[in-house]
Amino acid sequence: MPDKLFSQQLWNQFGASIDMLTNCIHSVPDDFFSQHKRAYYLTYHTILFLDYYSSFPPSSFSPLLPFSQLPEEKRPAESIGDMIPDAIYTKKELMHYVEVIRAKCRQLIFSITEETMQTRFTEGAEEGDMDYPFLEILLYNMRHTAHHVGQLQLLIRQHLIEHMEWAFREGESTFTII
Repeated sequence: MPDKLFSQQLWNQFGASIDMLTNCIHSVPDDFFSQHKRAYYLTYHTILFLDYYSSFPPSSFSPLLPFSQLPEEKRPAESIGDMIPDAIYTKKELMHYVEVIRAKCRQLIFSITEETMQTRFTEGAEEGDMDYPFLEILLYNMRHTAHHVGQLQLLIRQHLIEHMEWAFREGESTFTII
């Protein structure tokens, strides 16, 4: 059975990936996302799926910042996937959403029991639908977040000559301007 030590160690790393996302959003000027749409869509996609992959069951997912699913021919060229935000949300709105998800993820990790470990993240029964055990979807979510944070850091570095420090554990990260 998972214990408090397991949950704390998992949260240290999962929370660090959220910290790195927060650092990216915090580091850019208020008008950055309106000027750099690819970075905006990447940020929104990362936040949205951080929330979605933390929703059990996935059918309970209800995003704080709404989106529309658009066919490929109607999507902005800079978008990531078919879930297009209904607005260009402000940095403040994005940061608030991340903080809401942070609390959701922390609660999820610290409430792990033998029973929750048996829970599955199952989208449906069609080919291509996700069906992951509880722990595996948490790890998948952390990897997905870290993957896109790396892409976002590259865009920020290219446009702002700014570098975010590595987050070793949740709560231990800072960003610096170089």
